[in-house]
Parts: sequence; C-alpha cells; structure tokens
Amino acid sequence: MNSPSSQSKNNKMVVKLLAIVVGMFGFGFALVPLYDVLCDALGINGKTSDVAAVYESVEIDESRLITVDFITRSNTGMPWEFRAETRQVKVHPGQLNQVDFYVRNPAKTAIVGQAVPSVSPGPAAIYMNKTECFCFEQQTLQAGEELLMPMQFYVDPQLPEDITYFTVQYTLYNVTASADVVAMN
Repeated sequence: MNSPSSQSKNNKMVVKLLAIVVGMFGFGFALVPLYDVLCDALGINGKTSDVAAVYESVEIDESRLITVDFITRSNTGMPWEFRAETRQVKVHPGQLNQVDFYVRNPAKTAIVGQAVPSVSPGPAAIYMNKTECFCFEQQTLQAGEELLMPMQFYVDPQLPEDITYFTVQYTLYNVTASADVVAMN
C-alpha cells in the first residue's frame, strides 16, 4: 500500500503535470497572435488585403519601374490547372495594371476553389493594391470548365525606393467541402 507521504507526492505530481498540460494548451493558442506580431515586427508577413482597393487617379511615377513576378501553385488535393498568363510585369507606381490567370477543372465534378495571395518581401504587401481580384471570392468551376480570371492592381507610389522587385504568389485551395456546408445553411 501507498504511505500517506507517497500519496501526497503523487497528488503533487499530478497537479504539476496538469498545470504543464494547461500551460502548453494556452501556449498553443497564443502561438497564432505571437506569430503575427513576430512577422509584422520582422517585416516577413506578406499578407495582402482581403478587400478591393479603390483606384483613384494619382500621378504615375514614371521615374521608377517596379518588377512584379506572379507565381501560382495548387495546394495538395486541388486538381485544377492554375497559372498566370503573364509571369512578370514591369509597372510604374500609381499605374493601373491587369494580369489574367487561367484555371481549368479537369475533374469529373464541380469544385470550389479559393486563392490566397502572399507577397514577398513582406513589406511590399501593403503597397500592392488590388482593385479587382478572383481571390476576393470563392470560384466554382464545373467539370471540364476553364476560365480566365482578371486581377487588377496598382503599386502605391509611396512604395519605398529600395523595393524595386517583389513576388505575388497565389495558392489555390479546394474548399468544396466547406462551400457545401455554407450552401446548405
């Protein structure tokens, strides 16, 4: 049998282990906001805005030329063919531009896709303003359907002088399962 002092030691150990588990659980929840703060502080957070910018005619800075590369990828489980029709553009800050993206659904069923953009280097993301983008909404393609999706953007003339090149990457996700749940409600 356990002695009273053994039982007391065991109880203390259980309390300590439970405190560790609760602490680890809390730390797991804190990681997402900590990650966002760290990325913002280091300038590596390439998130773009989820809303359309309103283009107001501004003076185009023709003295500067910014190179913008477009990269596309489909997440695992997304069978769509997805590519930028123009891989690279050279733009003047303040100039309204359009790039088209091609998608094709080779599957035998309809699929709902959602494109998520990111910009690298991260500080350039706040100067990349999309006025129209397929990434603002989910896209549904029927079996075998193909589509050209436009993305209109301008680079804010306040882009720091040291940024002359940046990359915009779109990752395409299959959100059919979650779209079906939303459609049922």
